[in-house]
Amino acid sequence: MSPITHLLVSWLVASATPLDRRDRALVTLAGVVPDVDGLGAVAEILTRDAERPLDWWSRYHHVLCHNVGFALAVGFLAWILSSRRAVATSLALVALHLHLLGDIVGARGPDGYQWPIPYLLPFSDRGELTWSGQWALNAWPNFVITGVALAATFHLAWRRGRSPVELISRRADGLFVETLRHRFGPPAA
Repeated sequence: MSPITHLLVSWLVASATPLDRRDRALVTLAGVVPDVDGLGAVAEILTRDAERPLDWWSRYHHVLCHNVGFALAVGFLAWILSSRRAVATSLALVALHLHLLGDIVGARGPDGYQWPIPYLLPFSDRGELTWSGQWALNAWPNFVITGVALAATFHLAWRRGRSPVELISRRADGLFVETLRHRFGPPAA
């Protein structure tokens, strides 16, 4: 799934129960942060014509941050940083695992590579998770999931008065919500 889809789904998870802005941000970040292991693509692109190119993306994407060890680290950080510890940590782990599930079912590359998830790392290198029916990153199911998540996000923004934009700017979020309410009317009390 795309990073945008992971962001929307994670924010929806964060919005499942009353959390303050900081805890919503932590839960949302937990569902997006596994893709930090994809930043190796920058080094790989920059060194592709070098004598010794770096293969950090090819080797480590869906490995370093797509496993139970990373999930435990994220859960620990959520516990330490959140105000509603049990709820925020639980939702952070749900968001992270939804990310992994999304990658298992819908992240096949254009070359047909299935992007297995070595879930048991760093405790074991056995048992990579794959699904033989994995659809391509640009396949219609990913567009449908993104569309549904976007519609749910807009609806919640209109109804509750906050959106993922709050993660960047409260003012911009207020303008976004105001625009939605101007276009669709105020929510019923």
